[in-house]
Amino acid sequence: MSAPAHALPPRDPAIAGATPGLALTRQDPGQDALLPPALLALLVSLHRAIEPGRQARLAQRQLRQAEFDSGALPDFRTDTAAVREGDWTVAPIPAALLDRRVEITGPTDPKMVINALNSGAKVFMADFEDSTSPTWSNLLTGQRALIGAVAGDLQFAAPATGGKPGKHYTLKPYEQQAVLIVRPRGWHLDEKHVLIDGAPIAAGLFDVAVFAFHNARTLQARDRGPYFYLPKLQSMEEAALWESALSHIEAVLGLAQGQMKVTVLIETLPAVFEMHEILHALRSRIVGLNCGRWDYIFSYIKTLRAHPDRVLPERGQVTMTQPFLKAYSELLIQTCHRRGAHAMGGMAAQIPINDDPVANEQAMARVRADKLREVSAGHDGTWVAHPALIPVAMQIFDEHMPQPNQHAVTRADVHVSRDDLIRPSQGTISRAGFEGNVEVCVRYLAAWLDGNGCVPIHWLMEDAATAEISRAQLWQWLHTEGLHLDDGTAIDEALLQATLTRLPALLGNTTAMPGASKVDQAIALLDELSRSQTLAEFLTLPAYALID
Repeated sequence: MSAPAHALPPRDPAIAGATPGLALTRQDPGQDALLPPALLALLVSLHRAIEPGRQARLAQRQLRQAEFDSGALPDFRTDTAAVREGDWTVAPIPAALLDRRVEITGPTDPKMVINALNSGAKVFMADFEDSTSPTWSNLLTGQRALIGAVAGDLQFAAPATGGKPGKHYTLKPYEQQAVLIVRPRGWHLDEKHVLIDGAPIAAGLFDVAVFAFHNARTLQARDRGPYFYLPKLQSMEEAALWESALSHIEAVLGLAQGQMKVTVLIETLPAVFEMHEILHALRSRIVGLNCGRWDYIFSYIKTLRAHPDRVLPERGQVTMTQPFLKAYSELLIQTCHRRGAHAMGGMAAQIPINDDPVANEQAMARVRADKLREVSAGHDGTWVAHPALIPVAMQIFDEHMPQPNQHAVTRADVHVSRDDLIRPSQGTISRAGFEGNVEVCVRYLAAWLDGNGCVPIHWLMEDAATAEISRAQLWQWLHTEGLHLDDGTAIDEALLQATLTRLPALLGNTTAMPGASKVDQAIALLDELSRSQTLAEFLTLPAYALID
């Protein structure tokens, strides 16, 4: 098979022909059509241009964390004060992205892609990161689904059940679809199936390059980008590295510089102190920042893991009303609107509870309250995880934001200091909160190891961020002296072991669970990570070694 007709042909003679230095460690059916020689050569040139900088930035992360572990606290940079104080704005926002009041997110399997694009949301964020388990098959299937979606010919036939034919899914006309934005994986992740000069390529570079190679020309013709969401940045230098990578891809594929637009998720504690700088580093292509609040909570725990005065209470008590989260959200709005960029709100992860109308209404009431808080604060849009939540969120934003966005809401009243952004939280740790972290982490991790990165648990659609919060809290609670549950029980390894031992009985009939066959492996991994003397940087790093 040849590359799809809508793929970009190589514009640089240097990328034609063989691809010396590259090795693929897997060979799946149809892989050669998806990864033709011109694309592989692009990956080689991209890796060689960017990998030294990526390794330098990852090393810098380790140095900064060592400073935090030694007692330092994150703060605004003195060397970039001129950027924060300067009078500048980002490039104009494309018409297709001016109104982003409700965005739906989810993995890149064909059914999800069709349903999300047809959902009535303004934007669909197709997620190769937190809601995709990065098996090679999942990644290739996801890229093919997006190629089909952009071409307009993506279809999905559900299997027959109970003697009845399965449902057939097709896309609505292009004009009725959500705008597509792709989230690649973060700088910390490798793509172990693509080796260049003997080293794995950065996973995010693989995700972006494959998508752009196949879809950029069609999207460019429609004034639809390509558009990307960039995750887990920690500094302006990491943003500048993405600028270099995207510029490299544009040059090789013959795109105008700045053609590919991005939104950056502010989901790490170090990044909140560099929002102006991140916008400035990407100012020719960035259109907004997003409050990635679940990963942000995880990053707060991880960054301040050695500070016993900043231990968070149980996960259910860490809501956006906590002062450090309120400060983060409001500072993001003020920063973005000063620079002419969108300030996107966070995720509503609720799933409709169809068999319990009372519980369902309570859940929807929480969604409405959260979205009202966001739009009242000045956010320009929000996220939902399920199509049923789109009308709920849309109604709130339509009522309180009749214009496409709220850039005119400058939030001059916001005055956020370093201490506001790291303020300790009040709350407790209950036995149910401790056991809930163990259960949710094991459930999610088992599904992830089995190839499923987006998992319904207790009427919430969970992705990797929830598991990261859960296991990071467990580690910090176990490694902070003198912590007790609210009933007086010491938080120690004995409590963890007792909880893990009881877990299989608590889960009941695990055969009905996503990832049922991986529960024991998930328990063993959580046990190991929780008892380790060092908090693993990301759960998905050791877990990635256990898939494919």
